[in-house]
Amino acid sequence: MKKTWQPEELVEYWTLLPLELGLLNQKNDENRLGFAILLKFFEIYARFPENNQEISKIVVDYVAKLLDISPQKYSYYDWQGRSIKYHRAQIREFFGFQETKVSDAFELTTWLAEQALIYELKFEQLKLAALARLRNLKLEPPTDSRLERIIRSAIRNFESKFFRDITSQLSNQSKKWIDDFLKEKASDQELDDNTEVNHDKQLNNLGDMQLSQQLDNTNHSEINTDVPILTWAELKTDPGRIGVESFQKEVAKLEIFEQLELPADLFKKIPTKVLQVYKSRVVVEHPRDLRRHPEHIRYTLFTAFCWLRSQEVIDNLVELLIQIVHRISANAEKRVDKELIQDFKRVHGKNNLLYQMAEASLKTPDGTIKDVIFPVVSEVTLKNLVKEYKSTGNAYREKVYTVMRSSYGGYYRRILPLILNKLEFRSNNEVHRPVIQAISILKKYADSKQRYYDAGEDIPIDGVLRSGWQEIILETGADDEIKVNRINYELSVLQALREKLRCKEIWVVGANRYRNPEEDLPADFEAQRLEYFQALKQPSDVEVFIANLQQSLEQSLTLLDKGIPKNNLVTLKTTGKSRICVSPLNPQNEPVNLTRLKTEITRRWRMTSLLDILKETDLRVKFSQHFQSVSTREVLSNHTLQKRLLLCLYGLGTNTGLKRLSDEIKGDNYQDLLHVKRHFIQKEQLRNAIACVANAIFTARISTIWGEGTTACASDSKKFGAWDQNLMTEWHIRYGGRGVMIYWHVEKNSVCIYSQLKTCSSSEVAAMIEGLLRHCTEMKVETNYVDSHGQHEVAFAFCHLLGFQLMPRLKRINVQKLYRPSTGNNDAYPNLQPILTRAINWDLIRQQYDQMVKYATALRLGMAETEAILKRFTRGNLLHPTYQALAELGKAVKTIFLCKYLHSVELRQEINAGLNVVENWNSANSFIFYGKGGEIATNRLSDQELAVLSLHLLQISLVYINTLMIQQVLSQPQWMKLMKLEDLRALSPLIWGHVNPYGTFRLDLNVRLPIETG
Repeated sequence: MKKTWQPEELVEYWTLLPLELGLLNQKNDENRLGFAILLKFFEIYARFPENNQEISKIVVDYVAKLLDISPQKYSYYDWQGRSIKYHRAQIREFFGFQETKVSDAFELTTWLAEQALIYELKFEQLKLAALARLRNLKLEPPTDSRLERIIRSAIRNFESKFFRDITSQLSNQSKKWIDDFLKEKASDQELDDNTEVNHDKQLNNLGDMQLSQQLDNTNHSEINTDVPILTWAELKTDPGRIGVESFQKEVAKLEIFEQLELPADLFKKIPTKVLQVYKSRVVVEHPRDLRRHPEHIRYTLFTAFCWLRSQEVIDNLVELLIQIVHRISANAEKRVDKELIQDFKRVHGKNNLLYQMAEASLKTPDGTIKDVIFPVVSEVTLKNLVKEYKSTGNAYREKVYTVMRSSYGGYYRRILPLILNKLEFRSNNEVHRPVIQAISILKKYADSKQRYYDAGEDIPIDGVLRSGWQEIILETGADDEIKVNRINYELSVLQALREKLRCKEIWVVGANRYRNPEEDLPADFEAQRLEYFQALKQPSDVEVFIANLQQSLEQSLTLLDKGIPKNNLVTLKTTGKSRICVSPLNPQNEPVNLTRLKTEITRRWRMTSLLDILKETDLRVKFSQHFQSVSTREVLSNHTLQKRLLLCLYGLGTNTGLKRLSDEIKGDNYQDLLHVKRHFIQKEQLRNAIACVANAIFTARISTIWGEGTTACASDSKKFGAWDQNLMTEWHIRYGGRGVMIYWHVEKNSVCIYSQLKTCSSSEVAAMIEGLLRHCTEMKVETNYVDSHGQHEVAFAFCHLLGFQLMPRLKRINVQKLYRPSTGNNDAYPNLQPILTRAINWDLIRQQYDQMVKYATALRLGMAETEAILKRFTRGNLLHPTYQALAELGKAVKTIFLCKYLHSVELRQEINAGLNVVENWNSANSFIFYGKGGEIATNRLSDQELAVLSLHLLQISLVYINTLMIQQVLSQPQWMKLMKLEDLRALSPLIWGHVNPYGTFRLDLNVRLPIETG
């Protein structure tokens, strides 16, 4: 039961009706109060409270006041005697409920086993489903322990049936292959972390330039085209640095999975998250351990692992293909630019020079160039003109293409047969059929050694070759017949394929992120259309949707038009590109009393160990209970497990590593910590622990200090250095250096509700929407503040459809335009004429309304990764009709926001304050994540994610403990009296002047921090 209730909630849920008041007759005061609370509690939750502590004091006071009874009487109510049994029986009879019998429990177990897939085998979700089922059947739920046994039994029953069903679909040949494979790999030694780290360090010591030179100087005969998988550990690893060898290794993994010959529809109806549960069990086990499982368990676990790994490997191959084709082009341009930059000199005043040359030529038409032209325009200037043309026109493109062709033909071309043989490309759009046909041509000539395609071959040109490149790529023979060079054409096809793969107009069979985009959308949309619209709280009638939006747009434009003449902070110019001028906000000094408060906290809790902060948070919140082993059984005691979990989380979150902690902490060696990390610390479990701490902060807050709960958060990213032998690490074009991005969602009082690991080039829009939809905290997010990189017209459109308000701080506010609500009234809004542009095309929105809602529903339901869905709506796919409609909708919503943004300085201050909070969160990252220079020192994607989430958990634990410390100080009247309104407004629990993350690591679970409140 929640502890905080709003006054309107108390009235709605805890007010007794006349019929209910009649049940209180013939009872003394303590029994009347206790009975009334039991009655209303049962009406809300369809169960009885376990003890008197479960009832909030706010509720007791409210009900006592209704009944005109002293709240103190509640403490005298007997929770163990005969009276409460009689009261419960009365309440059950009143609501028509019965106690759960053995037969009811059996039926519930059977029902839960049938529903297990729907709820992805998650215990908490199954528990909620069970309680809802019992409520519908008007059965009182059993005790928590008995209900837990029922749910566990249902999961076991489901798994037993599931394992046997999957095994029955496997051929004898597949089963034999699995047994032979596990027997062969059972002799392999699991690659330990030391070996992997040393191997990664060796790879990272090779600089980019050195590796590039190695690739350029390598002959075809020196490349090893047969890269076998040597160990079981390698089969589970992520791809390394972008290049041919990584591609070959991924193909070798795929070939192993293909040998299993699994039925195409084996796991078709099984949610990916369920398969991930079984895959995680396989990942932590050695082949010899897998062989010990009964046959039906062994075969199902291994096939689930191979099924998902096959999808991951295909996705990795597509990513490598995209990156390799981009590298060929980027490196060629870089090399040509480097050559040209040495003698490049841009010539100014070319038009004037042309006039002088023409005038001199006309005066002396019979003269020589040396006598007529050179005196007017020097020879050096003319040479610079030639160089400039060569660097900007077709000559430059020819030079770039020559380098690209050389790089592809001499080195990268060897991956083409692997692409054609291992990846099957398809498209749902006829417009992109030429690329699919071109791939078929490449397959046809894959084994041919001829230089050109046959003269009679139908070679797709339009839709494959880039505009402006045809004259460079196509060759003309002596008889004026156009010939298509195979190498030139292959490179062009790969470039076209890359562009279509990035926007998913071409998809890959067997992939996950690059699968058929139709699978990302709800298949039952037409049948469930009304329910999907209601879930999004959008009208099912497009005319109503457009009318509401038009009205909001007209009101916003009118508000700004009337207010702009009186607005001293915003100026509109009538000429030039920069027409909007917004005065910057004045910086605010830190209130003096906050400095005094920080000094007092440092005095009371001087140099508090960060490890003790994590420990104290767990002892109060018990987030470690969310870490369950992926194995079927564990023998560690709760005390030992809790201690090792905290050490692992601290080592990962500070980036000091497990080895340093194991050397400092006696009794827990490195292998013990490594076992706990592999078996207990998973991404989803960390997210649950973070949500648990976040919810504890929301519950512990005192509203007089922190204000009422907020529905707004801010999101931004921060770059972290990282090893680059993987597909996640990229060079950042703005900040420089190799690394990854961590995208944070932080509410106004420094509670980070969601974090994500992203590549430097990935969409911040996708990350922003992902965090709003997937955070598992109790916070209800309605507004999100972002910087310029987190906003886009498509982002405005999807946020509007999903029910969020997107409020960006626009960097280029000076060039923004406002769109008109309708055509034919160009004189409307006279004060806004300099920044008004065309009217919104409502017909586009009208035609694609259902499609837009379908994509928004897919995002809401998480049918695919957010970034995978949004790949359809990038600049490379401008002709997509739904993209065009989303862009129009985004323009309308953005115009509404811009009007409010320009009109209200308070809104600009609110957005700026929200983004300052997330920037403060970013600044604390380096204080906590101090190990190894703050660089994520691993190439494994799973370990990178664990490091990021552990940092998140450590930092939010710091916020939790600081919240309690601040509240304890301010609980003293003299301190609270000192705090003014501006002090409370600027108060943040994200402070670390009193914290020590370094030094000797000591962990004693019996020693507590001296914090009284909470």
